[in-house]
Amino acid sequence: MKPIYIADYNYPLPDERIAKYPLAERDHSKLLVYRDGKVSEDRFYHIGDHIAPHSLLVYNNTRVIQARLEFHKSSGARIEVFCLEPIAPHDYQLSLGATTGCTWKCMVGNAKKFNVESLELRVERLGVTLRVSKGEQRGNTYEVHFSWNNEKVSFAEILDAVGELPIPPYLNRKTEESDKRTYQTVYSRIKGSVAAPTAGLHFTERVLDDIRSRGIETEELTLHVGAGTFLPVKTADANEHTMHTEIIAVPKKAIEHIISKLGHIVAVGTTSMRTLESLYFIGCHPDQPTVGQFEPYENEFTLSVKDSLQAIVDYLEATGQETLHAETQIMIKPGYEFRVVDQLITNFHQPQSTLLLLVSAFVNGDWKTIYDYALSHDFRFLSYGDSSILTR
Repeated sequence: MKPIYIADYNYPLPDERIAKYPLAERDHSKLLVYRDGKVSEDRFYHIGDHIAPHSLLVYNNTRVIQARLEFHKSSGARIEVFCLEPIAPHDYQLSLGATTGCTWKCMVGNAKKFNVESLELRVERLGVTLRVSKGEQRGNTYEVHFSWNNEKVSFAEILDAVGELPIPPYLNRKTEESDKRTYQTVYSRIKGSVAAPTAGLHFTERVLDDIRSRGIETEELTLHVGAGTFLPVKTADANEHTMHTEIIAVPKKAIEHIISKLGHIVAVGTTSMRTLESLYFIGCHPDQPTVGQFEPYENEFTLSVKDSLQAIVDYLEATGQETLHAETQIMIKPGYEFRVVDQLITNFHQPQSTLLLLVSAFVNGDWKTIYDYALSHDFRFLSYGDSSILTR
């Protein structure tokens, strides 16, 4: 596999260019428009001008959970538990809806001090006591078991009551009450992410209404964003970086909608992009709904996109399922052949990140043109920053 030197995907990002807070009106963010190798700019509330009528806009409906919990030992030592993904029950909705206990993969801050059998946290608002015990270590994470003493209370309610919303670490500030609203998309509804699909933060109901009035249709899917999205590439050759695995769910009717609009698919964000492109490879083996990191590069795929997606629909119908549940570790990097997505709406990403590799792949290596323009025209960067719409 041809090396991809991550040093070639670096650029200067001064701290003052990182947006620490969103704009007062989220759809007033600047919009960079890239088409046919040319760059221009607009405001996000005009994004409908840059999407062809009869296109299909696909967005990620995941909702960020208040995944950070703080416990204290009798000695006063502070232990932070950051819930990443459920282990038992493995399904997000079942785990968040659990009423007796559940086990999650977690990062544990000050883990060496967590040397007691369990810690307790009183949740006064709900009248319950949450107990947490640390299990097996897996790399830099742990299996953590939660239990509580009221079967009428769900784990989701506990997180809502005492958890903290995990804003990105590069904001270098504590979570504020306003983040509970501004760090969610207006269409978020399926709880499970520990990071927002930030390209969607620019949308408002009036923007969505304007888009639909133009004959642009919309569809939703779910990818629960993991903390791995913030992991920098630390290997000189990006091919040696291990991508994180994320859980996706796509209703059968959404896949049918996508089939009917092939050639006119607009992905809102890299999470929607990764999900949509993963569908092609899942369709090549629908009874094994997983996509490996390098699967797109290791085999020759001759199935048409339409036939592949139809194979998923046929499999779901044959097995009596209404929704595809799958896992993807796909790494979209320079050299990737895009099969499903025609336009991408995305924010400006960190230097030397897998997301910047994805953008470079989508614009055939012309990412510097885009980022040089953004840097020289006062665009705001990262999660709360400005947006772009890219056409390949």
